[in-house]
Amino acid sequence: MMTRVALFLSVVLLAVPANATERTSRFLIPANDGYGLADCLEEGSSCGPMVANAWCEAKGFRTAKQFGRAEPGDITATTVSSGRSRAPVFVVTCAE
Repeated sequence: MMTRVALFLSVVLLAVPANATERTSRFLIPANDGYGLADCLEEGSSCGPMVANAWCEAKGFRTAKQFGRAEPGDITATTVSSGRSRAPVFVVTCAE
């Protein structure tokens, strides 16, 4: 009987991947969004985790996995500005 239970548990644990159910989403937030989020989303800011988590919760997620300045590869389909310098863009990755 104990062998059957151990075999059953082994099959169940191998059949379910550890992160199969975690849904994530990335949000791009411009620094000039009007809310002042950029001040907290800069690297090293003490209010960053709190602001990133609040952003994710407002979007229906549980927590922020990471946040910070967006890399050029994070931003696609952008248009060329008319000579003005662009405000930085920040990325927040949220998870269930």
